[in-house]
Amino acid sequence: MPPQTYFLVSLPSSISPSNDHDEALTALRSAVHTDQATTFPFNVPNFKVGTLDALVGQADELAKLEGGCRGAVDKIADSIRGLLEGDEEKLQQQKVVNDRPVENYLSSFQWNKVKYRADKPISELIDMLQKEIAAVDNDVKAKFNQYNQTKTNLTQIQRSSTGNLSQKSLSSVVNPDAILKPEDSEYLQQHLIAVPTQLVKDFIKSYESLTPMVVPRSAQMMAKDDEFQLWAVTVFKKHSAEFVHKCREHRWTPRELKFSEGGREAEEQELRKLEKEERRVWGEALRLGRTGYSDAVMGWVHVLTLRVFVETVLRYGLPLNYVCGIIKTDPKRSKKAKAALDTRFADIGGNALSRDKKGRPTQDDASMQQEMAGAGFGGDQGYEPYVFYEFELS
Repeated sequence: MPPQTYFLVSLPSSISPSNDHDEALTALRSAVHTDQATTFPFNVPNFKVGTLDALVGQADELAKLEGGCRGAVDKIADSIRGLLEGDEEKLQQQKVVNDRPVENYLSSFQWNKVKYRADKPISELIDMLQKEIAAVDNDVKAKFNQYNQTKTNLTQIQRSSTGNLSQKSLSSVVNPDAILKPEDSEYLQQHLIAVPTQLVKDFIKSYESLTPMVVPRSAQMMAKDDEFQLWAVTVFKKHSAEFVHKCREHRWTPRELKFSEGGREAEEQELRKLEKEERRVWGEALRLGRTGYSDAVMGWVHVLTLRVFVETVLRYGLPLNYVCGIIKTDPKRSKKAKAALDTRFADIGGNALSRDKKGRPTQDDASMQQEMAGAGFGGDQGYEPYVFYEFELS
């Protein structure tokens, strides 16, 4: 499913001749043709308004926080995608908000008054949302890291069970009683070497002269598969490290036989245990990813709501008399939808936007845009003649 593009727009009620809220909403809806987008009312509470300086600072804080929210939502979605091995259909089933499609949540958005009381100072609400988003991000990250580590452990033990003689566990290949254990001799040590089949002749010809004090004719073939032969060679311990190093130089793979109680049975038991653990943590990660995505989106939309309110106060002043709507479109139609809004509401920006010969609005002063952004207007998307935020969700 392609992502949906959303515009969050705030306009003064004066866009309607009567200055009526409902008529202003109708004017907003009529600005963009239904072939290009669908417009829904967006409810913004009346928050406590502080000083102008505080609002300007909060506008900057909210811009940064919104970027963090956007990043958290994207990261969680990517984590779930990896868990589902890129299956986009299954991914869409997990990308829901309170078990509802994202579109339903946005089109019927209500501020969570229980969790974020609107009578609290805006600075306190920002702090709450910041901590909550960080906690969600950290919890999801920790669980997915746990899953990735479990998956890595499982992959390693699976490889040791099914790989070739240079990789797999040797517990089921070599009888421990047939090998000289390190504690069996004070001076001698037996090494297991996996030799590629095409290099066996070279190995037999040269292993005795690889280092000093290799026991002559000590090489014994212990096993073979389609790619490798496993040989045991006896060397005096004082030259063991050098012998192993020289083997690697010749592209022969030194192997270590781990002597453990239970041998192959213990490894199979460990494999079954890890398979069960991987399934359990996979389920936990998916559930937490789904919940985390929901919480992150809700946090993001609450931050956007605060951004709209703060900029609305900065832009249109007090007493507040405005209308807010969320416009759903898609990447293909978004430019036309935005152009329709600009054409209809360019005059709200006063002299900020002039018009070209065809009557289309143009932004004619880059320095003016910078000044307005510096004063808290326009946020991170450049100066607009009205309060406007664009984001994508699917």
